[in-house]
Amino acid sequence: MKIIIAGAGDVGSHLAKLLSSESHDIYLIDENEERLSAVSSQTDVFTITGDAKSVELMDRKLISSSDLLIAVTSSEETNMLICILGKRLGAKHTIARINDENIVKENKEHFYIDLGIDTLISPTHLATLEIDRLINQAAFTDDIEFENGKLTVFGISLSKNSVLNDKSVRESAELNPNLSFKPLALHRDDFTLMVDGDTVLKENDIVYFISQKESIEVIIKLCGKTNIQINDVMIIGGSKIGLNIASLLEKNHRVTLIEKDKFKCEQIASLLKKTLVININGHDVKTLEEEGLAEMDALISVTANSEMNVMTSLVGKNHGIKKTIARIENFDYINLSQSIGVDTIINKKIIAADKIFKFVRKGNVSSVANLHGTNAEIIEFVVKANTKITKKSINKLNFPPNSNIAGVIRDGVPIIPFGDFQLMENDKTIVFSLTESIKEIEKFFQ
Repeated sequence: MKIIIAGAGDVGSHLAKLLSSESHDIYLIDENEERLSAVSSQTDVFTITGDAKSVELMDRKLISSSDLLIAVTSSEETNMLICILGKRLGAKHTIARINDENIVKENKEHFYIDLGIDTLISPTHLATLEIDRLINQAAFTDDIEFENGKLTVFGISLSKNSVLNDKSVRESAELNPNLSFKPLALHRDDFTLMVDGDTVLKENDIVYFISQKESIEVIIKLCGKTNIQINDVMIIGGSKIGLNIASLLEKNHRVTLIEKDKFKCEQIASLLKKTLVININGHDVKTLEEEGLAEMDALISVTANSEMNVMTSLVGKNHGIKKTIARIENFDYINLSQSIGVDTIINKKIIAADKIFKFVRKGNVSSVANLHGTNAEIIEFVVKANTKITKKSINKLNFPPNSNIAGVIRDGVPIIPFGDFQLMENDKTIVFSLTESIKEIEKFFQ
């Protein structure tokens, strides 16, 4: 597959890294040579220095023979123009990153398809939906549902009173007599580790499970948690994400939004119906306390300042807030944030890159998701006839060690597969894997 990425910023460079382990020809275009050098030193990509929207640069056989053209510069207008020109020059599929999330929210994509933009990606809209989902499953650090919740993959931290602490997975098997769930991996000290029977779980580990719907409450209790009811939410920062998530949450929650800019506060207050908008500085802990910080069930910090978001979230945890979510734009802080106590981090650029990533997956992939702060992926394959994955039971497949065939939906029925289970044509198969093994996994489904 020949893939062209226009824009070597955070989204483009992260996408290039994700694709670098794949058997694709990847071309990265940017005017900034330093950016290109930084990416090419870490990934196997071809770099082109120049303006991707210039007709002279675009008028190459490269564009006309490309399978996928992805425009992810910081300019919405530039991305649209690149896709329109690229489509005219023969690019088979085009994807544009946009800033105006209303285009996606109001289902206006068909107008842009006529212009030559096949897919629109709004990082702000995707991040808003992610935060809304996390608030509705507040006990989890992540959760991804399959087949309308028949199977769910989720991360949950082990509290100090969890019965799983200091036990191996094998020793804990008696707690799962119906085989309706299983642990897949854990995140500890900035590392994501696949689990096996000998893996010993420890307090504060974030453990990733797959479970049938009826066993989720059981797992929450085993981990020493309760299913948190979120009623009162404080949002720090009147960014687009802050405004959008307040608009979503105020329908079913009591929402307070903190913004230090008075003019922006007035604008936000005029757009929201039920949210209490307060003009104070989110750095001011004493004033936040006066505005009811300790009474909040959730704190969502989405200012443009990553450091402030982390610190505000930690202040929230210190005041007993059950769920904290921090927007982190600095990639260096992503793993650190969860290890020091922030429940969940959101990086809208990574979310956007991961969304785009599914377009280049092989093997009849139906969905792809990444887990926050990890190098792990969850991929749903639809099994095709006579593929390698159908030839043997899963314990005899020699599946990559950093991977796990986590769950199966067969004829609408959810199954947690163990050693002697054999996959069949049309099974929807959920695979949990570290990113390094994805290329090898795809061969089993092709």
